Amino acid sequence: MEKALNLFGVWDYVVLGIVLLVSSIIGLYYRFTGGKQKTIKEYLLADNNMHIAPVAFSLVASFMSAVTLLGVSSENYTYGIQFIVINLSYGLFTPIAAYLYLPVFFQLQATSAYEYLEKRFGQVSRLVASLSYSIQMILYMGIVLYAPALTLEALTGISQATAILSVGLVCTFYSTIGGMKAVLVTDVFQSLLMFAAVFSVIICAVIETGSFREIWRIAAEGNRTDLLNFDIDPTVRHSWFSLIIGGGITFLSLYAVNQTQVQRYLTVKDLKTAQKALWLNWPILTALSLSTSFSGLAIFSKYYSCDPVANNSITLADQLMPYYVVDSMGHIPGLSGLFVAGIFSGALSSVSAAMNCLAAVTLEDYFKPVYLKLKKDHLSEKSLTFCTKLLVFLYGIICIGIAFLAQFLEGVLQTALTIFGVIGGPLLGLFTLGMFTTNANEKGAVTGLFCGLIFAIWIAFGGPRPPSPKLPVRTDGCLSNASQFNVIFANNTEITESNYFWLYRVSYLYNGVFGLLITIVIGYSVSMLVNKIFGIVSKTIDPNLFVPYIANKMKKHIETNKMELKENTYKTL
Repeated sequence: MEKALNLFGVWDYVVLGIVLLVSSIIGLYYRFTGGKQKTIKEYLLADNNMHIAPVAFSLVASFMSAVTLLGVSSENYTYGIQFIVINLSYGLFTPIAAYLYLPVFFQLQATSAYEYLEKRFGQVSRLVASLSYSIQMILYMGIVLYAPALTLEALTGISQATAILSVGLVCTFYSTIGGMKAVLVTDVFQSLLMFAAVFSVIICAVIETGSFREIWRIAAEGNRTDLLNFDIDPTVRHSWFSLIIGGGITFLSLYAVNQTQVQRYLTVKDLKTAQKALWLNWPILTALSLSTSFSGLAIFSKYYSCDPVANNSITLADQLMPYYVVDSMGHIPGLSGLFVAGIFSGALSSVSAAMNCLAAVTLEDYFKPVYLKLKKDHLSEKSLTFCTKLLVFLYGIICIGIAFLAQFLEGVLQTALTIFGVIGGPLLGLFTLGMFTTNANEKGAVTGLFCGLIFAIWIAFGGPRPPSPKLPVRTDGCLSNASQFNVIFANNTEITESNYFWLYRVSYLYNGVFGLLITIVIGYSVSMLVNKIFGIVSKTIDPNLFVPYIANKMKKHIETNKMELKENTYKTL
């Protein structure tokens, strides 16, 4: 590691400092221009007049963070390129999010997505769902902040604590003062830096090896290029089925019903513009995902005969990309700084998005209802805006605290996707019950949500669990560690799983699928049982609370009833 410590020079710090400064200046700009963030509508929804481009980039940046850059490159280096199949699920499930779920939220026009649940079911379902979302995003923010801390430690020797504090405080500053407009515009700037960081790795590898073909040849020799795993066995970690089905459900849980994305959709003027932003998000998302995946193979082309983790040059596979940068590009002034800036930008964009949305949920779902019950009156616009800014600041501090605990988790990518699955899947099930069925009621829906959460958490974190079967690595190219080759190869190929409980062997990508299915099945069954036992007849419900197909049928039915009523009245007269 001594080599890496000496490669992060003055110009690298200058580049990194400029990026952090620009993000802060954007926050200051929106604090003192336009409406100066004095209203809730401007602070949380950007006055509903944002252009499609920054919203599309922000949809990408909200969840494609430093976790993506470090985790996806490490994933493809360690397990092979099978993971790229998940990009197909993004395209397949985008129309479902755009044309089924999104119209419902646009009809509602509520700051909190969970207000829908209160209108459809009741206050309990709204509270339980928003609490689940808050826990999900607080945990995710901690992982996102921890990822760049790993990078800076690997590149510079700066402690994780210093890295976490520097990113966390800058992010908290510009999010607090600049509101949603600052978050969206900085997301564009930070997304471009993420692309720059990844492309710098790929370009360097192409120069070193001579061509893309050579990178692929080396990866093929290392068994990293297998894309044809169609095994339907759910215990297989990554196959076409787990990546498309599990990845698709994770995508829907994030892009169809998650507060972070719903709030971004509502920053544009109308539904069609929001749908266009979601469609534009797909190629940007896929381009970043594919290029980051290929960067994992690019890194493997350099270390195929001397794995840095096995050689003890670094401690975690998630540090592979930053280690490669200083090892291959550290002699170029400022380039390591540009890479770190890209990693930091990924963290800044995701954390700022989460803080702003957590503040919105806290204000709408917890603070306002409690305040109205206690005071029996409404707060002024100025007071609400101040409270929201204070909430953003507090969530920034909480995020920094959680980041210090993230070091005890295994693998940033799998951990992040697991958190999204175990909570996002059941939440998707709850919204699906509300939007796709007319018979579901609050008792059934909440029961289904709890069962889905308990089951998903159990299979995700229960144990003992078998270790993931990593592909073989070599150290015979390391002058001092040639004898380790056979041991490392054996440890990665002789893993037996027969003694482990079956559910603990199921791919982490199915956590959300199980949570979704259990929530829907139990939720609907309990609803029907409750309706039958208590003789409950479905009350008249607003058609706008359902997906367009059901809503249109209900509206036609209502119109038909009105026409029949008029005819009967006319005949009576």
